[in-house]
Amino acid sequence: MERLFNITLQNRKALYSVLTKTPKELLLKIPNGYRNNIWWNIAHVVVTQQLLVYKLSGVDMKIPLELVDKFKKGSVPDGTATDDEIDMIKGFLFSTIEWAQEDYGNGVFKDFVVYETSAKVTLNNVEDAIAFNLFHEGLHLGVVLSLKKVLLAEA
Repeated sequence: MERLFNITLQNRKALYSVLTKTPKELLLKIPNGYRNNIWWNIAHVVVTQQLLVYKLSGVDMKIPLELVDKFKKGSVPDGTATDDEIDMIKGFLFSTIEWAQEDYGNGVFKDFVVYETSAKVTLNNVEDAIAFNLFHEGLHLGVVLSLKKVLLAEA
């Protein structure tokens, strides 16, 4: 599991780089042919990790519920992001993975609600959730990089 956490942190570093090096107006812009923006994708991976690993394990999530409601599956970008929200997500990109690694090592995740993802992958335990989360984050990193490429070409 240690390897999965380390790979996830590398993915998060790439997302952090995009978040911190992209002008806010480009983070929030939805290009033609897309349904969301860079900002939504980055915040969405933070929220999804908490839902998959913590909520399905019956453990309190470590992020505000307002973020969950705003960026969970099925939500749509509202075109806004406060500087405080962006700073919060910047911190959560790393802290949520570090907390999950620590909590996993401490045996916090004892229970788990079996869940079938929209990708038709059944998660039977927290290990499945951690592995699937890495796959999910990789998909969204790809979307973020695609969005960035399109936005820079339009600029």
